[in-house]
Amino acid sequence: MYLRYGMNPHQAAKATVTTGGAPVTVRNGEPSFINLLDALSGWQLVSAASVLAAGPVAASFKHVSPAGVATAGDLDATARESWRLSGAIGSLTSAYVRARDADPKSSFGDMVAVSAPVDAELADLLSRVVADGIVAPGFEPGTMQLLARKKRGTFLVLEADRSYRPPEWERRDVFGLILEQQRDLAPLTADLLTASSGEALTPDAVADGLLGLATLRYTQSNSVALVKAGMVLGIGAGQQNRVDCVKLAAAKAATWWLRRHPRIRSLPQVPEADMTPRQLAEFSRLFPAAEPALNDSERSSWITQLDNVTLVSDGFLPFRDNIDHASRIGVGTVVEPGGSGRSSEVEDACAEYGIALVRTGLRLFHH
Repeated sequence: MYLRYGMNPHQAAKATVTTGGAPVTVRNGEPSFINLLDALSGWQLVSAASVLAAGPVAASFKHVSPAGVATAGDLDATARESWRLSGAIGSLTSAYVRARDADPKSSFGDMVAVSAPVDAELADLLSRVVADGIVAPGFEPGTMQLLARKKRGTFLVLEADRSYRPPEWERRDVFGLILEQQRDLAPLTADLLTASSGEALTPDAVADGLLGLATLRYTQSNSVALVKAGMVLGIGAGQQNRVDCVKLAAAKAATWWLRRHPRIRSLPQVPEADMTPRQLAEFSRLFPAAEPALNDSERSSWITQLDNVTLVSDGFLPFRDNIDHASRIGVGTVVEPGGSGRSSEVEDACAEYGIALVRTGLRLFHH
């Protein structure tokens, strides 16, 4: 398969199809090395998660980790306003809007992955947002023509083969060594999500926990996901310590929630919510009667109203500070492998905050 270039434009690259055929077919555009990495991880994520959710799932991928993942569901007023949508919205479009709305700043120029064939409604939305490409298991009549016109004809369109089955062992060549390992096929099932302490999980918390586990299986480790109502609101990925993962995911979830504050919703729309001093000065010049910020007390008061969030971690939580930070963003359930030398302190912290703790015994590192 021809590739435009490797990790960087000065690197040549190619993709070689192994036994069993290719998992994706290029329908439009020319992929880069990173495009394929994002597309292949994104497709595996949404196809697996859609089985768990028994419905459409979408992911917004950037730099080999998802910026957002979501099942189909209702769109609130903020999402509808942000993406200029009205009336009845189809399930596949709602899944992608919910995924992209989690972290629209990171989703700028994303690789889109959806678990069902692209329909006219989703194709129309994609024609209006900044994205680099899409991977999907099919395309309804007329959608290819619309997508192929995007980005002056360079928009990448990949069709995934639902029937493709990868080899049991995966391999990579690194600095002269060929590393091989069994593919991660450990099943993700509801019986993993039995509370070790605290109240039993609700069906919604179980569904969110499974979505979080599926997400982290294809997210660069260390990683933590915050999930609510079938939406991964915040992902902390690729950090060298667990608490920074939690803090990063919490900051993203807080931004998502703050965008729903009545005062923020009433502001004129600007490209970025977090403005530099220069942007702030420009905002003030254009909208002298608008106040673009909440004070600390107002922010804290609003954030405390976020609840029923499930925190999922790909590795064990080593210290209770992870729980302290999680408690500030409405986390009611924590899902982690367990096994830390300080697991008792983590359990005690969950008990203090009334958080249900699940220990799956399953680590999901991904590199």
